[in-house]
Amino acid sequence: MNLPEQQLIQLLDQPPLRGSDDTLHRTLYLRLKQAIVAGQLKAHSSLPGARRLAAALGVSRNTLETALEQLVVEGYLCRDRQGSRVLALPRAAPPAPDSRVTLARLAGRMQALAGYPARGETPLLLQPGCPSLHDFPLNHWQRCRRHALQKQGMEALAYGPPLGERVLRAAVARHLSLSRAVPCAPEQVVITQGSRQALDICVQLLTNPGDIAWVENPGYLSAQVAFRTGNLTLVPVAVDEEGILPTPGQWRDTPPRLIYTTPSHQYPLGCVMSAARRLALLDNASRNQSWIIEDDYDSEFRHSGDPVAAMQGMMAQPPVIYMGTFSKTLFPSLGIGFMVLPPQLMPAVAWLKPLLRGGDRLAQLTLAEFIERGYYSRHLGAMRRQYSERQQQLRQLLAAEIPVAHRISGGSGGMHLTLLLPQGCDDVALVQQLHAVGAGPAALSRFYLPGSAVQPGLVIGYGNGPFSRLEGAVRQLARLLRAG
Repeated sequence: MNLPEQQLIQLLDQPPLRGSDDTLHRTLYLRLKQAIVAGQLKAHSSLPGARRLAAALGVSRNTLETALEQLVVEGYLCRDRQGSRVLALPRAAPPAPDSRVTLARLAGRMQALAGYPARGETPLLLQPGCPSLHDFPLNHWQRCRRHALQKQGMEALAYGPPLGERVLRAAVARHLSLSRAVPCAPEQVVITQGSRQALDICVQLLTNPGDIAWVENPGYLSAQVAFRTGNLTLVPVAVDEEGILPTPGQWRDTPPRLIYTTPSHQYPLGCVMSAARRLALLDNASRNQSWIIEDDYDSEFRHSGDPVAAMQGMMAQPPVIYMGTFSKTLFPSLGIGFMVLPPQLMPAVAWLKPLLRGGDRLAQLTLAEFIERGYYSRHLGAMRRQYSERQQQLRQLLAAEIPVAHRISGGSGGMHLTLLLPQGCDDVALVQQLHAVGAGPAALSRFYLPGSAVQPGLVIGYGNGPFSRLEGAVRQLARLLRAG
């Protein structure tokens, strides 16, 4: 042993041996480990006998034995009839005196994500995409959860089927058929862990690196992120008051493998794609062997008339993967989404299973019960009326308070309006100022692909929070615009 026994005892017995937050055996383990790593106990040196060392430290032999055994398990010591010996460890090269912490080399695809904003942990006033949490019928949800546990027992806590719980897939298929005119069988429904996983599945299932993906410009950031991390080539496609508007030149020069669109309520501008535009997109996608990803994220909240029928149901065997999420209609942390595969992709279902883990089984069983008991449709009806009223109030408030020339885009449905501001307005700086006072609208310019001409503005959510609180946040926005 390179340390005299008395020095080793002093090293291990230094305060606070018994007053630390760790258990006594863990404190001894950590101190021995540090002495080995630091070279104070050299390779092949022997430790004193456990009985003698424990007595010198004033601890029980079992306590010391526990610490020594952990070091054996981790490969710092070996123990045999000869006692405990230190094993040889490779020594890491010491850092240079002027060394600095440098960023580890990342995959090239990650560098393209540097400019994308991260979602905050706490929902803020005026934040788009967050439903009214205070109005969620938690008592009904808890009742369904208890019933699911009673019915399934401990099986509800196990891994579930990769494609999702059968009862939930059936409930989703029935709901979509009645409310969204989406004809589908339960076998076509795949339950996902949110819309982002559905996008990732589309990329993994249907594309190869370098394939072209069209995205609405401006458009949903998570779609851009999913396609970039899949090493796809993104092509921005303009949006007007009738939805996505690809040009003949784009169909000719950059025919896509994937087309991402939000036809029933374009995000973030809020327009509805016309029937003529939908049929043209379906026809051209079929001719070019392209797949359309139809994201129907919040069209359940239509403020006048019935919800707009999904594009997926407008033709037989459409080249459409239809997707949606319950995070927008119920609550964000639920993290359950779904996708509907067209018949021509059904043979690929077997290939999907290795990509999926089945998600939270108890949450899926609870959601199926929530839908089947009618709680879901009643909640949608109540929130549709409430959001419609808030949308009208917000529109009137913006017209009265905003001191600069502006236009309001959207408003026929959903949970947000988009305030279009004059060119030259720094919407990113405006959002940063609003975040400092607890308001969280999104900067419209951030939804455009890099290099695009952008329209400044604010995407303003009215889902979460009573209108009285939204009113104060809008007035704060007006003050900032006047000051700017």
